[in-house]
Amino acid sequence: MPQRLAIAYPNPELLHTAIASRLLIEIGDRIATQHRADIALTGGTDGNAVLRHIASNPLNEAVDWSCVHLWWGDERFVPADSDDRNAKQAREAWFGDLVSQGLLPESHIHEMPADQRKPQEIAVANPEENDHLLDQAANTYQQELIRELGDNPAFDVAMFGVGPDGHFASLFPDFPQVVINDPDVFVTGVSDSPKMPPLRLSLTVPFIRRSKKLWILASSPRKAPAVHSALSSVNNPHVPSSFASGTQETLWLLDEEAAASTL
Repeated sequence: MPQRLAIAYPNPELLHTAIASRLLIEIGDRIATQHRADIALTGGTDGNAVLRHIASNPLNEAVDWSCVHLWWGDERFVPADSDDRNAKQAREAWFGDLVSQGLLPESHIHEMPADQRKPQEIAVANPEENDHLLDQAANTYQQELIRELGDNPAFDVAMFGVGPDGHFASLFPDFPQVVINDPDVFVTGVSDSPKMPPLRLSLTVPFIRRSKKLWILASSPRKAPAVHSALSSVNNPHVPSSFASGTQETLWLLDEEAAASTL
């Protein structure tokens, strides 16, 4: 496991600006050396702020987006047009303009499956139906990973936020999905998320750890206890983000308030 490095920026604005520049440079470097970059995006306050900063960063215009593929580390299992969708938020914050300009092929955007049911069907669904659909959706995304990236798929960069409870992706404290250790299971369903909406899809820890570079993003003082707990332990099911690790690099990119208890 590579050493975990924490970097603190004076405020959220500088944090988000720095991450945006860091990602754009990393994408450019990957394209130059391997002619393709596979990036896993994250949602939430910090993730969406980073995407907005990418959109306004001059380096955004220097990237050959035809060589870039976008993925997600987790997603809310809701209808595709729901405002809760991480992918919908990301499209609105950033890459929708790249698609409309013909710079980023729509086929390079690998969204996790959405719930195809009508609202009235979702409202009366039983747990068994939800679990079955989540299993199907998880398998669909796993097969897309294999189809696109081969039998041993891995992202070049995967970004994740961290919650005040220490969760990352949709892996919540003491949930069974946190301790899935089968290397052949890349994606899992979560049917009872403590955060709304309750149905979600998430990459598993074994797959997340395939990522070459793994970046955890956190700002605000309410995240400080979780950051401290994660960086003070390893593989702690009570603090899922303590499992976060990349094969080449593991960065915790923080603002000073989120890092206050750690640095």
